[in-house]
Amino acid sequence: MNLIEQCEDFVSNLLKDKLSNLYSYHNFNHTLTVVTAVKELCKKEDVNDDDKKALLAAAWFHDTGYIEGYEHHEKESVKIAEVFLKEKGQSEEFIAKVSSLILATTKEYVPVTHLEKIIKDADYAHLMGTEYVTTCELLRLELKNTGIASFSNSEWTKENLNFLLNKHRFYTDYALRKWQPLKEKNLILIQKKINKQELKAASAIDDENKKREKAEKAEKPERGIDTLFRVTLGNHTRLSGIADSKANILLSVNAIIISIALSSIIPKLDSPKNAHLVIPTFIMLMSSVITIIFAILSTRPKVTSGFFTRDDVAAKKVNLMFFGNFYKMPLEEYDWAMNEMMKDRDYLYSTMIKDLYYLGLVLQRKYNLLRIAYNLFMIGIIVTVIAFVIAFKEVTV
Repeated sequence: MNLIEQCEDFVSNLLKDKLSNLYSYHNFNHTLTVVTAVKELCKKEDVNDDDKKALLAAAWFHDTGYIEGYEHHEKESVKIAEVFLKEKGQSEEFIAKVSSLILATTKEYVPVTHLEKIIKDADYAHLMGTEYVTTCELLRLELKNTGIASFSNSEWTKENLNFLLNKHRFYTDYALRKWQPLKEKNLILIQKKINKQELKAASAIDDENKKREKAEKAEKPERGIDTLFRVTLGNHTRLSGIADSKANILLSVNAIIISIALSSIIPKLDSPKNAHLVIPTFIMLMSSVITIIFAILSTRPKVTSGFFTRDDVAAKKVNLMFFGNFYKMPLEEYDWAMNEMMKDRDYLYSTMIKDLYYLGLVLQRKYNLLRIAYNLFMIGIIVTVIAFVIAFKEVTV
């Protein structure tokens, strides 16, 4: 068995036994591809037997360092090759040549000698292969599994395009003549893949925009909007009815108090012996009157002009849903204005919103006046009782 066959046997067993399964690209298959490419280049570049022997040995050992990890694997490969070649009785000169060729496969290294150019081109022979895309996916998987880098489909395709265009070149005459056109075919394939991905991404964005628009419409369905306005208007109406009921209670109670006072107490105030009742009675009557005034103010309607113009409708200024803005208008004008409003969805909803808003302002005014009326009634009752108590104590004293 000659040296190269011994190298093949040793490397195949070494990688089988010690190389991690995480290395889906830098494994025996890649090594075999490089060795095959070296043989082809040696034949086409007229390399002598001694140099061919060194190139093939370097090709077999150039990635054995991966058994120790990704970092500085070329140096580890050199160490493994040196130990093996010394055991096989190879000269220091030959070992040094093999070591320099292994180091020439370092990614950033620019080859200088003819032999370095051969092994450098052989290391990237997959770039012109028909299985280029599949091989690249194996490298992508290896980078992910070993924790070095993770790429999306788009990122990986662009990374490959950038490498083919800007970071790689062939050096030997044969590779430039025969392999470069095949590499360019793969480059075109990658560019087409990028174009396809971009079209797919653009289509996905359009689909996403359509889904978003659909979702936005779903979030504000017509029926939901109608329900919103109906419920809110119903709440406003009920609150207005409650406010009017509270005002009626105050009016009724205080009217009864005044009636009783006028019929039972005031006629007796002419007598000198009832003089002590004048002030308490006056306080009671004044508090009731003031309470009635505020209760009436809370229920008193506000009358507006009842007119609008066509310019107001065109400018979307008039609220056609409030009777106070149209009750003096002819039916024809109001009918025209309502139809104009119903043609414009934004105007229609804006009017409904304004109607709810101004109803809210009316409710706020009603409840503020009612609060004042109830406070006055409460204070008036308390002060009246206190005044009557004081008056009766003065009489008894």
